[in-house]
Amino acid sequence: MAGLAFLLGVSVCAVGAYVAYGWPLGDAIYMVITTVYTVGYEEVRPIDTPGLRAITITLIITGCTSVIFLTGTFVQLITLSQLQQFFGYRRMQKDIDRLSGHVVICGYGRIGQTLARDLRAGRSDFVVLERSEAKVEMARTQGFLALQGDATSEDVLESAGVRRARALATVLPDDAANVFITLSARSLNKEMSIIARGEAPSTESKLLQAGATRVVLPTYICAERMAELILFQDVAVMIEGADDSHDVARDLRRLGLDLEVLAAAPGSRAAGTTIGALEAEGGGALLLVALNRCGGESILQPPPSTVIQAGDGVAVVGRPGRAAQVAKLFTGAKSVRVSARG
Repeated sequence: MAGLAFLLGVSVCAVGAYVAYGWPLGDAIYMVITTVYTVGYEEVRPIDTPGLRAITITLIITGCTSVIFLTGTFVQLITLSQLQQFFGYRRMQKDIDRLSGHVVICGYGRIGQTLARDLRAGRSDFVVLERSEAKVEMARTQGFLALQGDATSEDVLESAGVRRARALATVLPDDAANVFITLSARSLNKEMSIIARGEAPSTESKLLQAGATRVVLPTYICAERMAELILFQDVAVMIEGADDSHDVARDLRRLGLDLEVLAAAPGSRAAGTTIGALEAEGGGALLLVALNRCGGESILQPPPSTVIQAGDGVAVVGRPGRAAQVAKLFTGAKSVRVSARG
């Protein structure tokens, strides 16, 4: 900025000096520009007096010097920026190459950012893959390892160490991209766990066929969570507490458990079944921890002989596979996952 201000000052003074000697303003500006940029065209007017020659010599020395200074500064700025970017990328790539058993997050939107914060809180190593340069810079500013690139590319996935990763989470808002990433990641690593985000319910089966271990439908989980709070608020409060829901969810995830609130639809197999019978259906891998009667009564740790009535809400804790089996008994009702898959 100082060099630019100096060049402008010199140019204005030179133009004023030429005008003072009787030159038209246009000729004076043209003379100054061709001189400071060393173009070398002939003079528009004769330089035949000592005063004009002094002005021109001073303009050549000061004007050309300031242009050379500005050009050098500009080149240095670009080169320095490129070198910092290059060496920063190399350093980050070396850090990624040293990782093993880490997590790869594809997408750094709202879900990706929340996932990254939770993984950092859980002291898990991870790498963020994001196409947007601004989001990559934001992730790096927050202290995360982040690479800019298209996660649908196998080369980009390999640069993130997907062959050595223990898990990959693709959380893009584009179902087609998530399916493609899942296919590519599964072909590179047959053993790792792949958690995929889906927007449309019909995408869930496609993601599972592509190799996803789990599929999360954020829209439906959110809607079902709201339904749970509306229909079975007492059970939710008893189980989670008013302020500790995230802690409970995190603890259950660490134990590999699901917490689901299931509504017994009229005519379903669950309606009229006892708590003990449902737990037996789960082969001893399930625990029904709370019951919310449709009339408003809430029962914590209901006895095995308690009969479930149509419209009741039952809170079930168990492994994800067994909980899903019991959920099939609640025909016409979706489960609300509040701990493991959301």
